[in-house]
Amino acid sequence: MGIGTAPGLTAEEIVRLSREHTFFSWSIQGAVDPIAIDHAEGVYLYTPDGRRILDFNSQLMSVNIGHGNRRVIDAITEQVTKLQYVQPAFVTEIRARLGQKLAEILPGDLDKVFFTLGGAEAIENAIKIARHFTGRYKVLARYRSYHGATMGAMTLTGDPRRWPNEPGLVGVVRYPDTHRWGEKDPRPVEESLRGLEDVIRYEGPHTIAAIFLETIVGTNGVLVPPDGYIQGVREICDRYDILMVSDEVMAGFGRTGRWFAVDHWDVVPDLMTMAKGLTSSYLPLGAVAMRRRIAEKFESTYYSGGLTYSSHPVSLAASLATIGVYEDEGLIQNAARMGEVQRDWHRRLYEKHPSVGAFRGLGLFGVLEVVRSRQPYTPMTPYNGTSDEMKAIGKFFRDNGLYTFVANHMIHTNPPLCITEDQLAEGFEIIDRALDISDQAVTA
Repeated sequence: MGIGTAPGLTAEEIVRLSREHTFFSWSIQGAVDPIAIDHAEGVYLYTPDGRRILDFNSQLMSVNIGHGNRRVIDAITEQVTKLQYVQPAFVTEIRARLGQKLAEILPGDLDKVFFTLGGAEAIENAIKIARHFTGRYKVLARYRSYHGATMGAMTLTGDPRRWPNEPGLVGVVRYPDTHRWGEKDPRPVEESLRGLEDVIRYEGPHTIAAIFLETIVGTNGVLVPPDGYIQGVREICDRYDILMVSDEVMAGFGRTGRWFAVDHWDVVPDLMTMAKGLTSSYLPLGAVAMRRRIAEKFESTYYSGGLTYSSHPVSLAASLATIGVYEDEGLIQNAARMGEVQRDWHRRLYEKHPSVGAFRGLGLFGVLEVVRSRQPYTPMTPYNGTSDEMKAIGKFFRDNGLYTFVANHMIHTNPPLCITEDQLAEGFEIIDRALDISDQAVTA
């Protein structure tokens, strides 16, 4: 019996077979307790038994246009019917059209892209491009960062997911973050920039190919840099002739209420990595965008890098259709409007619940920090740890039909950009009730 005619599995059978025969990421295999999903529409996921779950995190901050958009599905179907795959040395109409479209929306003179199959591969190739272009080998990155799980991207990653995978890439050097863990407010801009410049002096600018940064740090806390910081990094890079690489894998494509997070500060990086919202995760795709002067170097210099699935036509079709959805459905503007509504909810929860120590966000990229005490500022968990209270909050969300990212002492709020005010209220009312749990643990 073919898969199309086989009777559907129950949720219990799906979970059992998946646990028995498939391997889960970032997990102790014997402890995983996954939720079976049958289908999704808009901002909602549906289990095989019909239970509805509000997706308040766009899965991995990636399904930006929402689930089940017919325009993208139809574009995928049309392309896969016409041409499924050709190797990257061939070109296709969809490659030509998407390259042209991205050049229109990318900042400044970022007008040439190398296509990958995801964000980590984009980071890997950004490292290669920076090293090939400059002839230098060192790259700078921060501790409160996540850049991906492949070897180079994982080495750039500063958070504890890096530890079990070390040693990694040679030449990665850390520079100071804008936010220290366990503190409510960012460091002064001048202090952060001075720390970066100190590292450059100590390492030798002539040895440094690039400075990598998530424009807005994602899973490590939606850390929005204070005004002046991104401009300051750009100025330092220019002064020392070092490439600036913005990781926009999570912050890009409308998440912050602009096409890209760097647009809020009118800065053009030398290289920019993208994925996630590039196709709204309907299919795998990533990209590295480069400025014209970098692209021109490789007109006469061999680039030693490539991927079997680079410029995969079906993924490119999904991307071009997704960009059309952003434009024609006004989703970037909606993200900016709903971002204000979300910030009002954040503020109300902060005022109501003593266990909310801080809130941050830009557009529909947001986080609440849960604390035992605001003064002194004491997170609800130790660094790289959890607590009974955060576990209970996660269980409350699951039991009450809300999916979002709960990590360390933080509750992320990153819904699809198509969300309505009423749907935002639905999610925040569940969070409101869950915070009663952490309020009981407040000590001051």
